[in-house]
Amino acid sequence: MTRSVFVPRFEDLPRVIPIFPLTGVLLLPTGKLPLNIFEPRYLAMVRDALADEQRIIGMLQPRVPDLEDNRGAGELGDDEPDLYQTGCAGRIVSFTESDDGRYMLTLAGICRFDIAEEMTGKEGYRRVLADYRRFRNDVGDEPEPEIDRDRLLAAVKEYFALQNIEASWDAVIATPNDKLITSLAMTCPFGPNERQALLEAQTLSSRADIVITLLEMALMENGGASGISH
Repeated sequence: MTRSVFVPRFEDLPRVIPIFPLTGVLLLPTGKLPLNIFEPRYLAMVRDALADEQRIIGMLQPRVPDLEDNRGAGELGDDEPDLYQTGCAGRIVSFTESDDGRYMLTLAGICRFDIAEEMTGKEGYRRVLADYRRFRNDVGDEPEPEIDRDRLLAAVKEYFALQNIEASWDAVIATPNDKLITSLAMTCPFGPNERQALLEAQTLSSRADIVITLLEMALMENGGASGISH
């Protein structure tokens, strides 16, 4: 598995990182996540991240989903939500600033982490002491995942039809397993709990198994999956 962006050495990953809690949003190693930042505390977070050479932000989810306010927190001064203990650190690889002061940026997933400790916040945003040790293999080349590609492609084709997702099928077929699994996990409309399970899967192969299962379950719930064999 190859990477197209600069990745710090494992030992150089920052220990204290800012975090951006978002319900239903998934960042995975090697994945790209577009974000539109407008809330004052997160604008401050982005400014501080851009001032640092590594430009790292941690993405994770609140334990209690809040789909109406998917910023993952209330207004300034409200109680902060309890968070899942595992997230993914991403590097800002591109950004623009709008005329009204918003940031549109792209995070490239680098390495997952466990929260070792929550640190004192800064300018309203939260920071944690990140423990990357459980996911050391995220930084480096992971072996090509062993998956049932025929079963995956059959599920994807029927799921795309069910969801009215337009995609170039030739491009899907040409996509390597690792990139295909990462893209499906991040972009398919799975629920928050399912996204967390995908994040915490130890290997690409186990993540692929979860993706296939979720696609096939969605198809069975909607009367599809007639052409999928098990």
